[in-house]
Amino acid sequence: MLAVVKKPHTKKTLFEIKGEIPSHVLQYLQKEFGQDVEVVTEDEETVNIFETDWFHNIQKQITPGDILRISRENANMTQSELGEKLGKVTRQKVSDMEHNRRSISKDIAKKLSQIFNVPIERFLFGI
Repeated sequence: MLAVVKKPHTKKTLFEIKGEIPSHVLQYLQKEFGQDVEVVTEDEETVNIFETDWFHNIQKQITPGDILRISRENANMTQSELGEKLGKVTRQKVSDMEHNRRSISKDIAKKLSQIFNVPIERFLFGI
């Protein structure tokens, strides 16, 4: 369950409470904030993008660099942070790999596979 409390007049989200919300907490929020409380009972679950129909439909168009960028962004990692995890690879080299200006070597692909816990082929062949 998700309770979203919006800021009056702007409808900008003030705060969200996720998970099992005790009824007395939900009653307090509704009493205190009235119409500005939105209760969402269907929890959105996270989905592995690589297992979606959408991904399978465009898979042939996706390059190893795209896979690298998507994986890095899904891990909330900067190019610099990924470079450090790869062993002092510069941010520019990571950017070049993401934009397909530099190929991803087998050694780098192996490290990426371990970092993101996905098959090495994703970074070598884009599959």
